Amino acid sequence: MKSISDIYKWLNNNSHLGYSSIRIFLGLALFIRGLILIIEPEKITQLANATEYYWWFSYITIMHLVGGLFLAIGFYTRLASFFQIPILIGAVFYVHIGEGLLTSGQSLEFAILVMMLLFVYLLFGPGKIALDK
Repeated sequence: MKSISDIYKWLNNNSHLGYSSIRIFLGLALFIRGLILIIEPEKITQLANATEYYWWFSYITIMHLVGGLFLAIGFYTRLASFFQIPILIGAVFYVHIGEGLLTSGQSLEFAILVMMLLFVYLLFGPGKIALDK
């Protein structure tokens, strides 16, 4: 039992690793989403069912690339989160709200999860493993 106790103690003493790991994954996922939008720009117009908001789509792509990278490395984490949040608000209330919950593909619950994680990093900062520290 001592080894399980030691593992539990180590996990409790290093809980910051989980917080930082989620931030790194979130940043990389947003960065990859930005790359996908550069490679296949028609993806975003399909999701939004509109082509007249090209300036907004450019903002989304740039923010996912730059903001995602900044989140991943923990550089200006709160600012990167702040600029990502309007994108996710749009994804939740404009793109996915009509689809409802538990749909395939880009879903409402996933967009809400990403938005809530961005709010967490906006409010609480990057954690111990970050360039901000």
